[in-house]
Amino acid sequence: MRLPLLILHICSGTLGMLSGFVAIFLRKGSRRHAIAGNVFVVSMLSLSLTGVTLAIMKLQPGNIIGGSLTFYLVATAWLTARRKDEHRLGVVDWGALLLIASLAAVELTCGLQAAMSPSGLKYDYPPGPYFFMGSVALLATVGDVRMLVRGGISGTQRVARHLWRMSFSLFIASASIFLARQNLFPAFMRKTGMLFVLSFLPLALMAFWMIRVRLVNALRERARSRARLIQSPA
Repeated sequence: MRLPLLILHICSGTLGMLSGFVAIFLRKGSRRHAIAGNVFVVSMLSLSLTGVTLAIMKLQPGNIIGGSLTFYLVATAWLTARRKDEHRLGVVDWGALLLIASLAAVELTCGLQAAMSPSGLKYDYPPGPYFFMGSVALLATVGDVRMLVRGGISGTQRVARHLWRMSFSLFIASASIFLARQNLFPAFMRKTGMLFVLSFLPLALMAFWMIRVRLVNALRERARSRARLIQSPA
C-alpha cells in the first residue's frame, strides 16, 4: 500500500505547490484565482491525508502532527472563503478548535521534551521545528477562540484569516519539497540559495498581501468617513 500512497502524496504535493503559487499571484476574487485555489485545496488535503497515513504506517509521530496541522489550515481557510459573513458557527468550528488546540499542546510539549532530551531530539526532530509549528498552531487557536466568542467573522478579518492560512499551507508544501529534499535538485540551486528563496517565498507573499489587504481596507474606511462628512448637514 505504501507505493501508491507515496506516488499520490508526491503528485499532490507538486500540484499543490504549483497551483498555490499560481493562486497567490492572481487577482484575489477573480475566476482564475478561484479555480487555482480549488485545485490547491484538493491537492493539499490529499497531500496531508496521504502524509498522515504514511506516517502512521511508518510510525512517525512528528509527521502525523505536521500532516494534521496542514489539513486543519487548508480546511479552515477554505471554509472561511466559502461561508458568508453572516454564517452561523457550528459543530465543525468547535471541532476545528479542539483539533488545533490539541495540536498546539502536542507541538509545544514535544519541543520542550526535545530541548531537555540528551540527544536534543524528539521523534527525530530538534526543538526548533516543534516550537515554530507550535507557535503557528497557538496563533490559529487564538484566532478560532476569538471567532467563536464573537459569533463569527467578517470583512477584512475574514479575508486575512483565509489569506494567512492558505499562504502558510503553501509554505509547508514548498518547504517540504525545496528545503527538506535539497538532494533532488541541481547543485547550482543548492549553492545559490535558490531553494531557500523558493521555500520561504510564500511567507514573504503572505506578509505582502496581509499588509495590502489591511491598507486597502483602511483607505476605504477613510474614504467612507470623508463621504459621510461631506453628505452630513452643516
